[in-house]
Formats: sequence, C-alpha cells, structure tokens
Amino acid sequence: MNALVSSAPRFSHSADALRNIAQDMLAYAKQRGASAASAEISEGFGQAVTVRHGEVETIEYNRDKGLGITVYIGQQHGNASTSDFSPQAVRDTVDAALSIARYTAKDDCSGLPDADMLAHDWPDLDLYHPWDLPVDDAIELAKRCEQAALDADARIGNSEGATVNVHEGQFVHANSLGFIGGYPSSRHSLSCAVIAGADDAMERDYWYSVARDAGDLQDAQQVGRIAAERTVRRLNARQLDTMQVPVLFEAPIASSLLGHFTGAVSGGSLYRKSSFLLDHMDKPVFAPHINIEDIPDISKGLASSPFDDEGVRVQRRAIVENGVLRGYFLGSYSARKLGMRSTGNSGGNHNLILKPSGGRPGESGGELDFAGLLKTMSRGLLVTELLGSGVNNVTGDYSRGAAGFWVEHGEIQYPVQEITIAGNLKDMFRNIVAVGNDILVQGSRQCGSILVEGMTVAGR
Repeated sequence: MNALVSSAPRFSHSADALRNIAQDMLAYAKQRGASAASAEISEGFGQAVTVRHGEVETIEYNRDKGLGITVYIGQQHGNASTSDFSPQAVRDTVDAALSIARYTAKDDCSGLPDADMLAHDWPDLDLYHPWDLPVDDAIELAKRCEQAALDADARIGNSEGATVNVHEGQFVHANSLGFIGGYPSSRHSLSCAVIAGADDAMERDYWYSVARDAGDLQDAQQVGRIAAERTVRRLNARQLDTMQVPVLFEAPIASSLLGHFTGAVSGGSLYRKSSFLLDHMDKPVFAPHINIEDIPDISKGLASSPFDDEGVRVQRRAIVENGVLRGYFLGSYSARKLGMRSTGNSGGNHNLILKPSGGRPGESGGELDFAGLLKTMSRGLLVTELLGSGVNNVTGDYSRGAAGFWVEHGEIQYPVQEITIAGNLKDMFRNIVAVGNDILVQGSRQCGSILVEGMTVAGR
C-alpha cells in the first residue's frame, strides 16, 4: 500500500493537504523552467515536561512545519525552504530555488534518483502511535520516575530532573518522476538524571527509554531506579596506571563504535577519500564472527522506513558478512560520484544491527550475557561513559576520555575515572573478542556490549 495515513485530527494539515502542496510546488517549478524537482513538506508537534525535586520545572510545547524544494535546470540545482504554507510563499520559495540553480556550477552527478529505483508499494511499518498524555498525567509520570530514583539509595542527594517527551510528525516527499509518499510517525521518551554524593565526591548519571509506542517504554519507576543505580555505583572512583588491557564497551556506548563504522563506509566519506576504510569492499574489516545488517522494515523500529529520503526503495542488506565488508551506505549523489547505484540510504543507515555468530575458537558468537562477557575478559576495563570526540575518521585513530570500572577475575572491583582509552578503529574492529546478548534499543544502531582486546588505557 502507498496511501498516506489520515491524521488530520492530530495535525494542523491533513495528509491530502500536504500531498496537494507538494504537487503544486512541482507543477509550478516545471512551469517556471525546471527540468526536474523534488519537494518535501512536514509538520510535527511535541510536549516535554520536566520535574525536578517533585516540582514542575518546565512545560514545553512545540509545533513546527516546513517545506523545501530542490530544483534542477539540467545539471545545475538549487534549494530553498520556508515555514509558510501560503500559496504565495510556496511560489516564492520555488522561484528562490530556481534563482539559486541558475548561478550554480554544473554537476554531472546531481539529479533525482534513477526512476527504476523508486519505491511504488510499501508495507505499513507501524511507526505512528499517538500518545494522548494530558500535561497533568505527564507531570505525575515524571514525578514517579524521579521519586523512584531519589528513594533508591540514601546517597542520591540531588536531581537534574525527570523528563517525559511526546513527539508526533508527518511528512510527504514527492518528485517530478511521479513518486509521492509519506507517513506519520511518533517517538516518545522518558529520562531521569540524578546526583549522588559520598564524602566530598559527587557523581552524576542518567537513564532513558525511547519508543515509537508509549506502551513499549520502560516503566517510569524502573527508569528512575536504573538512573540511581548507575549513579551510585560511580562513587569513590579511582585512577589507573597506564597499561594495555582488554576493554569492554557497555551496550549503551558500544553502539558508538557502529557509528564510526557507518561514517567510514558512507558515500560522503568515500568519494571525498576521507575514510579509514577506503577501498575495503569485500575485504575483512571486522573479526570473522561479526555480521552487521541494515534492516529498514522492523515493525515500530526507531530507524525503520519504507523508502529513503529520496523515495528510493529500501531493502534488508548484509553490510558485514563474517567480518567482510559487503555494502556501503549511499544516496544517489554519492553513488554517482563513486560510479555505483544508490543503496537506499539517503539520510543514513536504517536499523543497523550487529549479529555475531560462529566465533573464533573458544570465543562467544553472541551467546554470552553481560556477566559472561566480564568472565571472558577476566581482567580489564569496563567502559560505561565516553568523553570528548578524539576520533580521526581519515586514519581511524581513536582516543577518548572514559570512565567505568576495573575488572579482576571476571568481577567488577571498583569504579575508575580520569582515564583515556586509545587504539585504532581498524584494529579495534578486527580485535572484537565477543559481543553480548544484552542488546539495547535506544537508537538506530543496536548491539550488545562489545569486548575488544589489546587497547591502551592511559591513566596517571
């Protein structure tokens, strides 16, 4: 099906109204001399309620809308946008884009997607779940979340608050090749951050839950308790001497390693030759028991979509297969720059999931839980927080501030802080010993905790 879901009662404009605006923009662009054009119209609204120390700190409402048009005059192109949906403003925006296009240089890689790659039929991925949450109920939910954190341990002495977020939006994308599609979506979250003290030491940590459907969020009290537990366990942290040891990246931050990988095999980095994985297609880049898939069609998935930002159809793809790189992330422009075709990733990856299997002799293929990973590591560093952004995307050099816990005999001994972990991403990927089954879904990149051997830990 490719019908837009009717959502007029929740939004200022009906889906049909957005469709009509998009078609009017394309028609006017053609009338004014554009050889091709694409348009996107979107609107959304949200509510955020924050409670701190049991009192309402902020209540925020937002309602946004916008439209953008990209026009092509042969191999020249221009883009313009506005938040005004009036007919005159729409025409003025198209004219502005055309004026820009006439002054730009020709680019033989610019243009709409190849017509044969556009999506025509797609499934309902169950991405829209309205949350009718009156502000009084949101306040009560935030209070319960924060109170659970404050009650969890006597050492929790301060709070940065608990926040309940509701967001819903819808969009329509259309182009002059005949594609038109769009859908409503939702994203709701609940978060809590608290501060614990012992002697003169103060530590802060947080936790959050996010989902398309509010019914899939973690319980408010659970979010608060986890935030408290994560905060208290950081008290009385020590420093470490400089050494080389295995490092276990806890699941909430392990996904950042997938982010560095994604950036390295995305079109922009590749055609600019600014990637540490340049020319690595069909070569080993990870340990041989690592598999990574890009999955766009997970029901309620946080990064699911039936087509990409250009309207190109999407599909499940093996990006890494038994450690070997099998796929890039390309939109139409970057694909043309590389002499390839779009992979349906204009806008980035979809649900990127690391699925270990097999394994090296005596090592896990993803069957270990978190405790099992600690035992596998035996002695080393568990990292629960990363600081700074010391990653060189060209060379792969990796150096970041960190905090976490020292592990001996497979058990956590004490918290550590004021350390730096360093290595090179190419080595780190190949040196993944095991990936846990403690998969955490908080964004588009999903994996369990990741154990990497042989990293440098710099301390005092």
